[in-house]
Amino acid sequence: MKTSSLRRRHIVAASLVAAGLGLAGPALAQAPLVIKFSHVVANDTPKGKASDFFAKRAGELTGGKVKVEVYANSTLYKDKEEMEALQIGAVQMLAPSLAKFGPLGAREFEVFDLPFIFDNTAELHAVTTGPVGKQLFSKLETRGITGLAYWDNGFKSFSANKPLKTADDFKGLKMRIQSSKVLESQMRAVGALPQVMAFSEVYQALQTGVVDGTENPHSNLFTQKMHEVQKHMTVSDHGYLGYAVITNKKFWDGLPADIRTALEKAMAEATVFANKIALEENEGALAKVKASGKTQVYVPTPAERLALKKAMVKVHKEMESRIGKDVIDSVYKATGFDPSKL
Repeated sequence: MKTSSLRRRHIVAASLVAAGLGLAGPALAQAPLVIKFSHVVANDTPKGKASDFFAKRAGELTGGKVKVEVYANSTLYKDKEEMEALQIGAVQMLAPSLAKFGPLGAREFEVFDLPFIFDNTAELHAVTTGPVGKQLFSKLETRGITGLAYWDNGFKSFSANKPLKTADDFKGLKMRIQSSKVLESQMRAVGALPQVMAFSEVYQALQTGVVDGTENPHSNLFTQKMHEVQKHMTVSDHGYLGYAVITNKKFWDGLPADIRTALEKAMAEATVFANKIALEENEGALAKVKASGKTQVYVPTPAERLALKKAMVKVHKEMESRIGKDVIDSVYKATGFDPSKL
């Protein structure tokens, strides 16, 4: 949707609301504040469930003064137009993937794409709930966006039609990735051929051999039935996929202090819920993949994972000029990672 069209829709909607308020007068004085929360996935996903949880708690903690309307599955705005809709105030909240901030000019968020930047969830959360996470959110303020929370999707595993146990096993394989310069470098680091492709096209591409393999959190791999067209899967936990819950800065700053405080509490609770659900669903999906018998699941030994990490960690250095050495170093400090000791 073009910018002018999107803005026109917002202006017309605002005019109708204003007209309604004029007609109703004092009758609407106690009407709840409506927050439109738009996202692009189904209700029955960790992000979808967490969004609904937040909506429920927001209403409860504000005593009904706030009503959060959740629009799932791109019913309000599509993937490519929702960020602009937030910036112009046509919608108040979103939960895009972290990869969406690079195109906005905030390339610092691509630090989350770096392979083996986090070894476990504790290290990840030391970043997302600590000073580094806040520092990254501050990069969005000049773009009219306030960051509220980071929600997990999960750690990624590799899959292919051959076993992937060493870096050499990747050589020459066409590996699907989402659009990311970091992920392109990750695949090239082990001799694979990165193939940027829309998520909706991956199953058929794997089925027909257009690509040889891919990377996904377990829940994505299972729900999209990729395990039916991949013979092997390696539980590498090499990369992270997550979301940022964001809001229109002008809208957020203009809220009464008591309402904002209640919404912050609702978001904190929803974040705990979101991360718990993501972990449970990924563990459940992995168990279902194993039970299907269609994909051989391999868990690398500590030595094998370390060898793969050594092969890919050079990408961190390659991406310093793009992401920012200071940002990468701040993550190292938060997690205790020292690449020189590998």
